[in-house]
Amino acid sequence: MTDHDFDEDTLRALADEGSEIALGRLADLYDARDDWEALSALLDEGSEHAGRLLTRRAVANRDLRELQRLSDTGSSEAGLELERLLKQGE
Repeated sequence: MTDHDFDEDTLRALADEGSEIALGRLADLYDARDDWEALSALLDEGSEHAGRLLTRRAVANRDLRELQRLSDTGSSEAGLELERLLKQGE
């Protein structure tokens, strides 16, 4: 652990208390672990950062269905990326 790493339980407790920063750090932690289910759960909790990370992954995989799902949850970035990818196919 570096000076800037915090344990997951502490971050979770802070996020549960309403800390958006802790929620974002949890998203980074799950992203580093490639734990997409946990990222999706954070998105369901309202983490915009988790949505951005999931969008980045979906774009890299050219996963149009995932981008649509993310867009449906309110991620405007996912909607824009979906539109961009669909237009590339024209």
